[in-house]
Amino acid sequence: MTTQAVLQAVSVSEAAPENTPDSTRRTRGRRRTGRKSFGLFLCILPFLALVFLFSYFPLYGWIYSLYDYKPALGLAGSEFVGLQWFELMFSSPTQVAQIGQVLANTLAMSFLGIATSVLPVAFAIFLNEVKAPWFRNAVQTLTTMPNFISWVLVYMIAFSLFSSSGLVNDVLMDSGLITTPAKFLDSGGENVWITMTLWSLWKTLGWGAIIYLAAIAGIDPALYESAKIDGAGRFQIMWHITVPQLMPTYIVLLMLSIANLLNNGMEQYYVFQNAFNKEHIEVLDLYVYNIGMTGNSLSMATAVGMLKSIISVILLFTVNLIAKRTRGASII
Repeated sequence: MTTQAVLQAVSVSEAAPENTPDSTRRTRGRRRTGRKSFGLFLCILPFLALVFLFSYFPLYGWIYSLYDYKPALGLAGSEFVGLQWFELMFSSPTQVAQIGQVLANTLAMSFLGIATSVLPVAFAIFLNEVKAPWFRNAVQTLTTMPNFISWVLVYMIAFSLFSSSGLVNDVLMDSGLITTPAKFLDSGGENVWITMTLWSLWKTLGWGAIIYLAAIAGIDPALYESAKIDGAGRFQIMWHITVPQLMPTYIVLLMLSIANLLNNGMEQYYVFQNAFNKEHIEVLDLYVYNIGMTGNSLSMATAVGMLKSIISVILLFTVNLIAKRTRGASII
């Protein structure tokens, strides 16, 4: 037994020097990876802090929906009312009818935006087929610039062109086509949805095509060369190669649009609203602003905005689940 113990000790002592370098290298590799990961974490830490400050910290304001908040008294001096504002949204027939019209406006404009989401794809495909670089760059620049113009300036352009005393009415009246000015901006009804969609499309068409142009640049050129060798024409190449290659990008953006059905923004509708079209132009974001600022009911506005955020999160996870089951890959 003593001899076996000595032999085992000798074998262990002989094997130790061989294993030590490998274990040391693994330890050093783990430390190096840990330092690199920590360095990358420090790089994204400022952005995480900004996300927390501007996206998560403001959620504390949801507490205002539980109070009858009076700005002069502050939160501490305001009366705690619990879920009164949420009950009021569904118990008052007038409030229910108003919210129903606002939801109809929101969903109508969102679905019109989704229906026209194929236009940036088509625009990117046809723009990519332009052979003259100077003309392609000029068109891309001219169609992208409106995205950087504020909605206030867009409304000034619309007012200068389409108001009762605007350029379009002056030309039509001088040519004898009409006798009284047409009210392009003051018209009400559901055609406001189409008008707002057209203005939004004019403003965002070039910007929305950028991501598809980038996706087209990433398509393997061998696919185009093979198609040309097989005798495919330009339209056949676009339809059978470019369009299928863009579909994954389009589907992801489409699902994100569906998840944001209730988020239309308010800037466009705020500057275009007037007494004639207010009923059909007031989307959910503008409604929250109006009842909070104009109606001086900050608690009610907080309650509506809170429900909108919760529904948007539910839509996002629902769309993500559908994407995971249909495409095999989630978007978040």
